[in-house]
Amino acid sequence: MDNTLISNLLKAVFMGIVEGLTEFLPISSTGHLIIAGRLLQFPERIADTFEIFIQLGAVLAVVVYFSKDLLQLLQRAVKEPSARMLLINIGIAFIPAAVVGVLFRSLIKEYLFGPITVALALIVGGIIMLFVEMRPRPSKVTTLETIRQTQAFGIGIAQIASLWSGFSRSAATLVGGLLMGLDRATALRFSFYLAIPTLGIATLYDLYKSRAGLLSSDVMIFGVGLVVSFVVALVVIRLFLSYVSRRTLIPFAWYRIIVGVIVLLWFR
Repeated sequence: MDNTLISNLLKAVFMGIVEGLTEFLPISSTGHLIIAGRLLQFPERIADTFEIFIQLGAVLAVVVYFSKDLLQLLQRAVKEPSARMLLINIGIAFIPAAVVGVLFRSLIKEYLFGPITVALALIVGGIIMLFVEMRPRPSKVTTLETIRQTQAFGIGIAQIASLWSGFSRSAATLVGGLLMGLDRATALRFSFYLAIPTLGIATLYDLYKSRAGLLSSDVMIFGVGLVVSFVVALVVIRLFLSYVSRRTLIPFAWYRIIVGVIVLLWFR
């Protein structure tokens, strides 16, 4: 094993840790991966695809963590309209960002995947989170199966903001859920469920579109990043669920703003 491969594997481990830590926190995993990749000088040839691919580890973590609930939901959906409606609502929320992402994939990767645009997204998203948390609204929805289709669509529209690298899919769907009248715990759980089709399909689609530029030697690097992100994300999911049930998102908002300013100054 040559030194270059060892170096890239160590970078993949670090990037996997960053992905696992940040994917479900409202601070933008892609934004942090872009910044970390630039600082680590991660190979540019595979950087964009790697940063998206290792999200699959976080998706698998959601599936494993909620496996019992998801299996029961699928079983109940055969007979119970409320369970079927939840699955339909996940599909409704998935569609807006999926359509925009497919139509504008090239433009998004060209203009919204740089440190400066990430920094701006971190700051803008942080300010929006502060505004939403400091102007609380009554929570009318406290269970997943009472979410209405219009509310699911509103969350889906909010998720479009996550295509701006640095904004954060988690932040977009959480804020969207709060604005649609969901309580914080329900908004977070819906965000986790929505991550499965959103991140899963986006990852596989991007991998397919980028397949021509990948080499057999990349398999080990991608695999290491995926496994590390999976393990770390499993831990983060449990901790974040516990946190959100008792506290606001304000600390994450200030973190975003501070990091965004630092990144702007660093890369200016």
